[in-house]
Amino acid sequence: MNDGLVRLNQHATPLVDALQNCADRRNAAFYTPGHKRGQGVTDRHRQLFGDRSFRADLPELPELDNLFAPEGVILQAQQLAADAFGAEQTWFLANGSTCGIEAAILATCGPGDKLILPRNVHSSAISGLILSGAVPVYIQPSHSTEWDIALDISPDTLEAALAEHPDAKAVLIVSPTYQGICSDLSAIAHITHRHNIPLIVDEAHGPHFAFHPDLPPTALSAGADIAVQSIHKVLSAFTQAAMLHTQGNRIDRTRLSQSLQLTQSTSPSYLLLGSLDAARYQMATSGEALMSKTLALANYAHQEIAQLPGLTVLGSGDRTRLTINISPLGITGFDADEILHTKYGVTCELPALRTLTFIISLGNTLADIDRLIQGLTALSKQFSHCQNLTSIENPYLFTPSSPHPQRLSRVEALTPRQAFFAPKQPLPLQAAIGKPCA
Repeated sequence: MNDGLVRLNQHATPLVDALQNCADRRNAAFYTPGHKRGQGVTDRHRQLFGDRSFRADLPELPELDNLFAPEGVILQAQQLAADAFGAEQTWFLANGSTCGIEAAILATCGPGDKLILPRNVHSSAISGLILSGAVPVYIQPSHSTEWDIALDISPDTLEAALAEHPDAKAVLIVSPTYQGICSDLSAIAHITHRHNIPLIVDEAHGPHFAFHPDLPPTALSAGADIAVQSIHKVLSAFTQAAMLHTQGNRIDRTRLSQSLQLTQSTSPSYLLLGSLDAARYQMATSGEALMSKTLALANYAHQEIAQLPGLTVLGSGDRTRLTINISPLGITGFDADEILHTKYGVTCELPALRTLTFIISLGNTLADIDRLIQGLTALSKQFSHCQNLTSIENPYLFTPSSPHPQRLSRVEALTPRQAFFAPKQPLPLQAAIGKPCA
């Protein structure tokens, strides 16, 4: 949390309270949605989603405020979130971090403006480039050939890019990555601000950082101007619920609000918005205890799995991300994921050619971790005699002889916007080599 801010009453839940009051009201509903508080749904749907979900699925009633012009309970809930997450101002997002990244780019870059960003950005950043007409200046994150994953962005890499492109309008960094790897955001923010431009951080996978001292520093505490977080990914909000935080005077907040109106639905789900208020309350009042429990489970998982033959555990900034190199067993992460899912009832977040990535969050239990360890133990025993995947010829694996990302051309044939609107044709993968990606 940002101790420079005046603490608000974090036990308050203004949006949740208003939503509950409206859901409890018995009146004749002549407004959207068409199911009319669940009266128009089938019994099967009611059994699946619950009667309360339908009663709380409401439109922008006067008591529930307006996401695009908040002055009541949404404004209060966003102010509480800003206080809890250490921001000066927070926006609730009902279209996920995707709309937040798109809006951040629209708010900082126009047609022809340069945006410095890494090659491992989320697709929403490419969408933001298409929408804004901005020109990407790509920088390469460090890369592990052993793990075949992107690592952090070196401050020196950013420094070189800004020296070559001093007219860049903003910098966008992904930190943490899917695997929990964090860049040195303090150094990156210092370099970016020395050029008097804003730093946008895609912190979709790091909304929990603010609530425990053993987790990496938050993007805002490191000096970022905008941080976009997927509250649903590791906290308790519903899927698609996210937040955008900002601080400082490098961001035109009016333009940012207008950009969010372009990228968000005009019919935002109050179930999602209410879940953001509830998740903020939970973390602001109990976050450190919840994350202590989560970290204890994660540390236990790391220690036990690291002892299994044929498996290596990645050390990353965020211990709640468990990434395992499966290739010494002679199978791909996709193979391992299918076996774990179908045979042992364990499902990972991200299977890849060499790795499996698991998210350990406040919702996991010791029984979950033990089940994961049992499944991986069985996998280790079953395949420990197999040939290491790195010694098997596989055209899709990155090898030392492959063209290294640092040596690939940095000259783009087309901007993302030009490529989006250009004529396209589908081609087999091999035939697409050397051609601009559509």
